[in-house]
Amino acid sequence: MRVAVFSSKDYDRRFLSSARTGDLELNFLEHRLTEQTAGLAQGHAAVCVFVEDEVSAGVLTRLAADGIRLVVLRSAGHDNVHLACARSLGIVVAHVPAYSPYAVAEHAVALILALNRHVCRAYNRVREYNFALTGLLGFDLHGRTVGVVGTGAIGTVFARIMTGFGCRMTGFGCRVIAHDVRPNPECERLGVSYVKLDQIFADSDIISLHCPLTPATHHLVDADALARMKRGVMLVNTSRGGLLNTAAVISALKKGLIGYLGIDVYEEENAIFFEDRSERGAFDDDLFARLLTFPNVLVTGHQGFFTTDALTRIGEVTIANLLGFERGDGPQFPVATSD
Repeated sequence: MRVAVFSSKDYDRRFLSSARTGDLELNFLEHRLTEQTAGLAQGHAAVCVFVEDEVSAGVLTRLAADGIRLVVLRSAGHDNVHLACARSLGIVVAHVPAYSPYAVAEHAVALILALNRHVCRAYNRVREYNFALTGLLGFDLHGRTVGVVGTGAIGTVFARIMTGFGCRMTGFGCRVIAHDVRPNPECERLGVSYVKLDQIFADSDIISLHCPLTPATHHLVDADALARMKRGVMLVNTSRGGLLNTAAVISALKKGLIGYLGIDVYEEENAIFFEDRSERGAFDDDLFARLLTFPNVLVTGHQGFFTTDALTRIGEVTIANLLGFERGDGPQFPVATSD
């Protein structure tokens, strides 16, 4: 089976090729999947895509016309896929539901520590032989209230790290409260208290987002939500950029309502992330450029998933999805396309 792998980087080639078995022929393409590039999939049986690829109704219609019957995502999230259109065209969609909850949860913790202890500023100072501590004051995480929005696999690992319950080491000893439409018994065993979203906003010193992007969660953090948070709150998002209303977040940063912001995702990241844009020297996206001017904002380029362990798992499950479809059994992890 021939597979067109869009948005492929050297690491995709490495980990997918390592996991490849059977008669799969992987055609690695650097192009993002868009309506303009969908024709590159002609002659293939399936396409393999990532989070920045466009799998809209228009793209799916073109793929179906070229005989594509399978879309395999190298990610857990599938908000970039028009699932209703895929269903109507008879295209199967598969994903990697749990490649490594530790990778993303640990990255969220890294953002918290770096922001709290001003690691980036301290690093730059020391390299200039400036050892003054002014402006580097942090706070103890122990005893602070951490709000977790979304307690699936990643949110649960994050909660375990922050509470320290069940860890080999003590963890941070934080009080963790959570909000989810479906409370997770494992989190409850960790001592996590489930509360309404309003209480997350009102009580949390740190808020970490680990929920999927859906119509209900789009701009979950908007001007109204920010107004209900503690002044100086630390806000971390390693889930999906669309959870934050960026304009409202910038306004809250300017007013001092947000004390720290750590993001690994951005709602318009498709036009920015995963490429070296250093030669440009500027961005057309004024909101993103404004975010980068704040000293209390730390942005990473959607690298939370980027560990050897996670990429190995992504490669293995992606290949398993392709082989299952080729055998006629169906992919190992299909995405439900029903309403």
